[in-house]
Amino acid sequence: MTLNINVMAPDFSADTTMGPISFHQWLGSDWGIMFSHPKDFTPVCTTELGYMARLKPEFDKRGVKVIGLSVDPVEKHAGWAMDIEETQGTAPNFPMIGDPTLAISQLYDMLPASAGSSSDGRTAADNQTVRNVYIIGPDKKIKLVISYPMTTGRNFDEVLRVIDSLQLTAKHRLATPVNWKPGDDVIIAGSVSNDEAKTLYPQGWKEPKPYIRIVPQPVLT
Repeated sequence: MTLNINVMAPDFSADTTMGPISFHQWLGSDWGIMFSHPKDFTPVCTTELGYMARLKPEFDKRGVKVIGLSVDPVEKHAGWAMDIEETQGTAPNFPMIGDPTLAISQLYDMLPASAGSSSDGRTAADNQTVRNVYIIGPDKKIKLVISYPMTTGRNFDEVLRVIDSLQLTAKHRLATPVNWKPGDDVIIAGSVSNDEAKTLYPQGWKEPKPYIRIVPQPVLT
């Protein structure tokens, strides 16, 4: 199964460091982020998990649930968490899924079926494609997928920026331009006719081209 944007995020049941979950039930009606790791005790992932733990209050403020996944049993995650706290200053403060059977990695198309059904004996390099970020909307549909190589740490500030854009444009018929950040001008969506736009934005808009209609960002609430 290829997981593109607007595809339903597959449901699953799993053990986590905070107890067993059923994924869709755990998400409830909230936004969610799931980010995956090829193995415990890997250096780049260690830095990522510590940074996400420090950034989590920002996701909480936006009603976004955070969950991690690593292709190792849950029992190993506790030791890794201690290393993360020691080296990064903050231990994971969100659930970490164990995927020792590779079932979730395969369900989310990060590993092929030929990878088998056990993490035993597999190296981080064997699982190097388990390096994805998924943003999932309240409708349980995937809104973003980013795949990272093992040697490049993820930019979770950028993921937070994308969340702000997604939540804004889900509420208003808008799009955000290149390098947008909260408070910058935005673009009226192409699906909005000029007649509709006059009702929505009676103050008018800047129009460098007929297909680029720029307005101030509405207040984020």
